[in-house]
Amino acid sequence: MESRVEEAIKRHDKGYNCAQAVACAYCDLVGEDEETMFRLTEALGLGMGGMAGTCGAVSGACVLAGAKNSTANLDKPDSKGASYRLSKEIVRQFQEKNGSVVCRELKGVDTGKVLRSCSDCIRDAAAIAEQVLFE
Repeated sequence: MESRVEEAIKRHDKGYNCAQAVACAYCDLVGEDEETMFRLTEALGLGMGGMAGTCGAVSGACVLAGAKNSTANLDKPDSKGASYRLSKEIVRQFQEKNGSVVCRELKGVDTGKVLRSCSDCIRDAAAIAEQVLFE
């Protein structure tokens, strides 16, 4: 697969939030149309809850993990464990590379020390999603 990291950046530059930028760049690979993925990830931008939670780029990558891996077995959900392992690996790699997965910390809101820009968070989350989910 050719890398789509810069496609994610183009979406962010167009106005998509960080979660939308990452998730929408790969939505076709998980069987979702872009409009649906855009809507589903809209509230995950700005670190869920106005920088209080997980980085949107990481959240978007984790949404992709579930979309790719879920069996959608509504009667007997049987793929959660595997999906959790994928998202855990995405979070682990992002945390290791950037020192946090919390938007507020990444942006240095309280410390004045920016750990990573939004564009770099998108690049990192997209590259990690490619490696964990699509290689």
